[in-house]
Amino acid sequence: MNENMNIDSNKLSNRLHYSKRGFITENFLLQNEFAKKLYHDIVKDLPIIDYHCHLSPRNIANDIQFQDCTEAWLVGDHYKWRAMRTLGINEKYITGGATNEEKFLKWAETVPYTLRNPLYHWTHLELKRHFEINDLLSSENAKAVFEKSSEMLRQKSHSTQGILSLMNVEVVCTTDDPTDSLIHHQEAYKNHIALTLLPTFRPDKAYTIHHPEEYLKYLETLSEASGIEILQYQDLIDALNDRIVYFHKHGCRLSDHGLEQLFFFEPGTYDIETLFQKLKSKKELTPEEINYFKFETLWHLCKMYHAQGWVQQFHLGALRNTNQRMLTKLGPDTGFDSIGDFSQAVSLSKFLNLLDSRDQLTKTILYNLNPADNEVMATMIGNFNDGSIKGKIQFGSAWWFLDQKDGMEKQINSLSNLGLLSCFIGMLTDSRSFLSFPRHEYFRRILCNLIGADVANGELPADEKWLGKIASDICYHNAKEYFGF
Repeated sequence: MNENMNIDSNKLSNRLHYSKRGFITENFLLQNEFAKKLYHDIVKDLPIIDYHCHLSPRNIANDIQFQDCTEAWLVGDHYKWRAMRTLGINEKYITGGATNEEKFLKWAETVPYTLRNPLYHWTHLELKRHFEINDLLSSENAKAVFEKSSEMLRQKSHSTQGILSLMNVEVVCTTDDPTDSLIHHQEAYKNHIALTLLPTFRPDKAYTIHHPEEYLKYLETLSEASGIEILQYQDLIDALNDRIVYFHKHGCRLSDHGLEQLFFFEPGTYDIETLFQKLKSKKELTPEEINYFKFETLWHLCKMYHAQGWVQQFHLGALRNTNQRMLTKLGPDTGFDSIGDFSQAVSLSKFLNLLDSRDQLTKTILYNLNPADNEVMATMIGNFNDGSIKGKIQFGSAWWFLDQKDGMEKQINSLSNLGLLSCFIGMLTDSRSFLSFPRHEYFRRILCNLIGADVANGELPADEKWLGKIASDICYHNAKEYFGF
């Protein structure tokens, strides 16, 4: 691709009528009459409970205004970054020093080439819902789209809280480190904002010990936040428990963990205090010792979650930071992760069984990144659903690279075949972008279309009332009940 876009500025217009019309029609993805009725009459206008995302609580609490569409839409979005790099776009226009308008124009140039990638659907759905732009984005109308969307983003209707209100978002659960003060969540609560903003406890740094010097710096921060001097392993557990209690007081009811896999050892395989003191001495542990440290720390955390009545989430299977050159240049979470092929079933079952056998297994959501693990997760949840709580153990919504039409359909079908779809708690954004909430609409359309197809094929009764209840439960009511919001 040429580094500089060939745009004839004389042909640009603030009006978009000249460009090609979009394909996001009223019945987008709805391929049968029953699906159309389910979506339009029953689930379309249900509120959104986004129980896992990476939005900034500061930006929500302060109700900030984005200055342009690049700031709102492209910053931090490694889905888009990966596509642009694949097309040969220079990093200058992705994470580099180009102006925001230049970056947007390069993204617009990329969009026509993303056909059959979910970005093509998401992009046009988001433009339509947030900015009433129905046209197909391309280099031809890029400047006009940039100007219109940026102008709207500077209006009060499109502040962060305005966007969430526009999308009918009822609850947002952010992702927060144990050392976080949660000051922005407190501000949101005190200011009585229209939606419920809640934290989620994400303690990955508490057991990520591959680099002892970095880990010791984190312990200093955790010690300061908890007021507990961390000299021994039990001090670490006490400090984490202190933060769990603190988070609970501020509305937190979920934890989250990003893991390649859950490890299992027989408790006591290693002396945990000896391992901790090795870390304190800045000595590197063996791979087995590192895995054991993760296991025992997670085990303690899960017992504490159970004591608080929280939901725990495990995101399993990402192979992260694979490109060392780009990691050094740009840091993590910049688009160089992929699906891993880690063994999941045996250790996961033993870990859950350890908790269950001691009556310390709280409500749990399992997410897999490798689609080969769909049936593993769909059957695993049935091992530990014990009749105490509806859908106590959940097979989580299609995640990350699976967060697209094919991935969602496969997750829904696996859960339907091997569990109870009717108990499913549905969709989440898992996003850093405030413009990503139409993904809930995307999910709802896909779900309604699958159910409608079964009706059309004679595989389900055409019972609009009953199937409508199931669909609305999955899209909203199950999550509301499960989390107790």
